[in-house]
Parts: sequence; structure tokens; C-alpha cells
Amino acid sequence: MKYFKLSEFDSPDLVGSGEAMDREFLSRLDQARSLADCSFRITSGFRTLEHNKKVGGVANSSHTKGYAADIACTDSVKRHKIITSLLKVGFTRIGIAKTFIHVDNDPNKPANVTWVYG
Repeated sequence: MKYFKLSEFDSPDLVGSGEAMDREFLSRLDQARSLADCSFRITSGFRTLEHNKKVGGVANSSHTKGYAADIACTDSVKRHKIITSLLKVGFTRIGIAKTFIHVDNDPNKPANVTWVYG
């Protein structure tokens, strides 16, 4: 990867857990970062089941399988750049919140969905 270190995807309660991230996901994310031409700060990557529960993640969270990441974002111009780049590299599952963008490529969940967090 050109733009990320696996440690950026570690669950806070398990050093080295970024190693469990799906390699195709990471490759696409790296490509998206290149296209966006702006930094991606990962606020959540892989999550242990315990950490997922602690942060209120859904029971079948893609984070616990290494298929998801949350990217910090509070600026509308940067949000547009990030989302556009994610779509261009083939991501089809994107969640938008006030302070982050969720992206995943979980093969066991419906594709072509975008949602907002309340």
C-alpha cells in the first residue's frame, strides 16, 4: 500500500489486528486515496467483537470481518472528493455521517447502497 500502514486499521484493543483487513478492500482504498488527492484519516478499520460492541456497532458489522473502514471527514468539498473516488474504484457500499464516511465491500451484504447516519 502506498498511502496506508496496516496499523492504521488496528482495533484499539488488539495491536496488529489491521493484518486481518481484506487485501482487496485495502487495495481499492489505496486507489481511491490516490484519485481523491487528499488525505484519508482512518478512524475505524478492523474491530474485535468486543470493541465493536463497545462502540455500538451492528451485530454483523463489516468492520469485524476486515471489509470496512471509517474515514474522518467534516468538510463538504473533501467529502465529495472522497465519495467520488470511492465510487470510481468500485466501492458500492457507502455510509455518510457528519464526521466520517463509512466504506465497505462486504460480499455478504447488498451492493449499490448509500445511507446516512442520524
